[in-house]
Amino acid sequence: MGLRIEIARRPPENLADDVLVAFGYGQPEGLIPVCNRVLGTGLAAADGLHALELWRVAEAVATGVDGDVHFAASAEFVSGFIDLDEQRYGGIVAAAQAAYRSMLEFQARSSHRHLLRIWNFIDSINDGEGDLERYRQFCVGRARGLGDMPPDKLPAATAVGRRRPSGRVQVCWFAGRAPGRPVENPRQVRAYRYPREYGASPPAFARAMRLESGELMGSGTSSIVGHESRHDGDLTSQVEETLNNLAELHRAGGGGGAPTGVKVYVRERAGAGGVAHQVRAGLPGADDPLLIEADICRRELLVEIECLWI
Repeated sequence: MGLRIEIARRPPENLADDVLVAFGYGQPEGLIPVCNRVLGTGLAAADGLHALELWRVAEAVATGVDGDVHFAASAEFVSGFIDLDEQRYGGIVAAAQAAYRSMLEFQARSSHRHLLRIWNFIDSINDGEGDLERYRQFCVGRARGLGDMPPDKLPAATAVGRRRPSGRVQVCWFAGRAPGRPVENPRQVRAYRYPREYGASPPAFARAMRLESGELMGSGTSSIVGHESRHDGDLTSQVEETLNNLAELHRAGGGGGAPTGVKVYVRERAGAGGVAHQVRAGLPGADDPLLIEADICRRELLVEIECLWI
């Protein structure tokens, strides 16, 4: 088995040697990386308690810093993250562009050349109107940073927003020695082909990525059919539609395996318990989903779910 995910509710004094990267939620040190393998996201678990999401591999990892990139590498995989001061670059567009350009430059030097999965954490993702909305601006910077990357090489991805201002743009990624196979959802328009109404640069990601080692890495998935959001204001129906999308995505990726590392981003803590119950019932094997309070990439969306099938 190449990857596995564990959730620690008490921060370990030391990370095990096989932890490739850890995402921190609700830790008091906020956004400051504790070490090369720990990224404090600035997001909080919906139950208000600390959570550390540990991505583990089959062997010990080596860590280092390369310019703005903190990284850890195993035989099969590398993780990297970049944590930039947005104002240092004059705004979200240039900061996103710089982060993605640095990521690709690092990847060009790496023996793990193939991008598989990306997470993006930014402040106030829905602030601004029209093309000036911060998520749409982020997408412009991301597209500029990616340059001429072919759509069929785009990795799986998530982008969510923090409530508490930090001034940081954070990009974290997984890459491998072997390429993955991008997977699309037949119920949804490919994100990179969204019409102009969603911004000057469409979101650049695949709906999932099937790894050579067998895992299926799902992107952040919401209540979108075709390219349109569904069930505005109805949390229960949005969760149901999102679960329908995950089921179809799983089938499109070849099926098999059980979901692990199920992470549910919710706009409001109120109702989080009901969402957890619905996810456990509707996603077989999702016994202990981690609920995170975060803003979603569209204002009308109330929930987003991601997981890894192994």
